[in-house]
Amino acid sequence: MTIRRRPWLPLLFAAALAGCDAAPPPDAHPSISPEDRELGAEQHPALLAEFGGAYAGPEAGYVARIGAKMAGAAGLGDQCTFTLVNSDVVNAFAVPGCYIYVTRGLLAVVTSEAELASVIGHEIGHIVGQHAQRQQRRSFWRAIGVLAAGLTGSEFLTRIASEAAQFFTLRYSRTQEYESDDLGIAYLRTAGYDPYAAADMLGALARQEAYMTATAGRDEARAIPEWALSHPLTENRVRRARDDARKTGLADDALPENVAPYLREVDGLLYGDDPEQGFVVGRRFAHPLMRIAFEAPPGFTLANSPQAIGLSGPNGVRGEFGGGAIPPGGLPAYVEQLAGRLLGDSAAAVGQPRARTINGLPALIVPARITTQAGTALLTIAAYDAGNGQAYHFIMVTPPDNDGGAIEPLIESFHLLSQSEAAALRPRFIRVVAVGPGETQASLARRMASDQGLALLRVLNGLGDAEALKPGRRLKIVALER
Repeated sequence: MTIRRRPWLPLLFAAALAGCDAAPPPDAHPSISPEDRELGAEQHPALLAEFGGAYAGPEAGYVARIGAKMAGAAGLGDQCTFTLVNSDVVNAFAVPGCYIYVTRGLLAVVTSEAELASVIGHEIGHIVGQHAQRQQRRSFWRAIGVLAAGLTGSEFLTRIASEAAQFFTLRYSRTQEYESDDLGIAYLRTAGYDPYAAADMLGALARQEAYMTATAGRDEARAIPEWALSHPLTENRVRRARDDARKTGLADDALPENVAPYLREVDGLLYGDDPEQGFVVGRRFAHPLMRIAFEAPPGFTLANSPQAIGLSGPNGVRGEFGGGAIPPGGLPAYVEQLAGRLLGDSAAAVGQPRARTINGLPALIVPARITTQAGTALLTIAAYDAGNGQAYHFIMVTPPDNDGGAIEPLIESFHLLSQSEAAALRPRFIRVVAVGPGETQASLARRMASDQGLALLRVLNGLGDAEALKPGRRLKIVALER
């Protein structure tokens, strides 16, 4: 989390990975309209700010090169922009104008260049099919419905309250997903990649989903990946993609998957949280540079981003954690400015501020009652003076019929880290190693910087539970040193 004000994105066209259905005509020459190019260019900076920024490592150039190859196969030439996003969430998405984004979290779980190409091909399929444009009106009116049913008069509060629902209001239809998969598989074949890699990729994503479900609340497994939330994977989708690849007339592995070039490129890729954004481990957030930490109560999930930490709790509790400079007037002035931004023109009754000392830090707690169409919701602002002119805060919205008691332990948990505690928070990286003579999955897992070493080793490399390792085979591990 880098503390700065979060931009408002009125419409986000998020794509995911799924099934298959209609091949593109061989003489198709798709083009991007000037209007779509303009829209994509406008959204691009805000999307990067929202989702972690562009990843600056050499892997970004690799993603761009594979993207350009797939765009050429789709007949789009140089009309597309491909960005590797600095986020550990496993996801890929596209916006009009052929701006296509792949997260480093997704790059880490694929096992070949062809699988990466299949992801990009699927997203290009959404662009060629103009799926975002077809969904725009429906998504817009559904979003308006969320606003009308929720908090009124404050854009900031509405966003917090409806944040968890946004992904579900922007789904592509099953037909559009199938069409995108078919187009992507055709582009794979044209670009010279094994078309069966699309089914392999869907299988890799299904393994990642199963891993995160099985290890929920531990280390890397904070939540189900966003692509799975919007488009749950099924065995039928994997089988469908494989059947579609057979229609190309090629046998499996007749064309290359380019495993070795992929492993060469991802060796050294940052894995998990970026230290500049802080570390989320289960329900705990800790930032080694800001030297701050807090822990959410059971039932809460955390979502890290450069702007803020999103919090989602039981029974509809929503909120976020952020910070900023303390203005003249001290912590009361900080809270007053924050409340003014939050409440806007909403019908709110602000309660009496309560000065506290929490874990040795001056704190100010401000409650407010907000009138919504569903009843009266509770807004709580908890701000802390962390010293050196820096404040941090929680903004928590508790819906009607919820007493807000669940957020008290969260507010009480905020504290500063000692120098040694901050130093212990270290980044992790993907390293590619050769299997040694006599080495097994279990022995290799002991080299992993993860408390889920064996399960994570299998997910990152697509290993079966009983699969023997051949000496010399190159596999991905997670290590503390680049």
